[in-house]
Amino acid sequence: MDYLKKVVNFYINSSIHVGFSVYAFMRLTELYFGLPYNEPLDFFVFYGTITGYNFVKYAGVAKLHHKSLTNNLKYIQVFSLVCFLLACYYLVHLKVKTLILTLPFGLLTLFYAVPFIGKLQKNLRNISYLKIIVVALVWAGVTVLLPIYDAGNQLDVKTFYMLFQRFLFVIVLILPFDIRDIKFDAISLQTIPRKIGIENTKKAGFFILMICLFLEFLIAEENVFRKVFFIVFLLFSTMLMRAKEEQSKYYSSFWVEAIPLLWWGMLLIF
Repeated sequence: MDYLKKVVNFYINSSIHVGFSVYAFMRLTELYFGLPYNEPLDFFVFYGTITGYNFVKYAGVAKLHHKSLTNNLKYIQVFSLVCFLLACYYLVHLKVKTLILTLPFGLLTLFYAVPFIGKLQKNLRNISYLKIIVVALVWAGVTVLLPIYDAGNQLDVKTFYMLFQRFLFVIVLILPFDIRDIKFDAISLQTIPRKIGIENTKKAGFFILMICLFLEFLIAEENVFRKVFFIVFLLFSTMLMRAKEEQSKYYSSFWVEAIPLLWWGMLLIF
């Protein structure tokens, strides 16, 4: 059991799980728009997500404690390097136009972690309300715009409906994490739960999910997509309402983060 627990912890702490979540969103976009499977782009995003998230989470820690890094953090650093090299491998197989479109999202990720404001004391992560918007914008842009643009499809109304839905959906995905971290976040970091309270955050999240449900009827052309999303809506709403400060270690970092995987998996089955 201890060995299994270590494997699960490494799986989560090394951002493999979040990488699969973003990958699932990529595959969902392909299914909704009837796009062919795009291995170079999908795996570039998968490995790039792992690299980017680990950079955001551990760059400062490694800088401060490079002489006394724990073995786990060392393993994550090595793993991140491998993922970076794999992302580079797939990057060279991408179209030039796709690479150009990835640049703004890459810069947002960089400035999310690296201080560049106020005599280099602040990054985007430290600016009130901007944290959740930046993350949702990057996830939505990468998982909706990139696959559609790379396939040569026109960016029509359906594309922008999905882009908006994905943006809102990711915002709600972040809320259980912000509820969990409310006692750890700095007072200056005005997250939604800290600003309006946990119960109001849940109500706001549910309202946003209702908008996502409405948008689904504008996006999906087949009933199976709508039925699966309705199941996702019910499950996600329940998990949001059950989120609390004192939640289990894996509630947000594993179960909530697995919702895009469940969504994709159900569409594959049905």
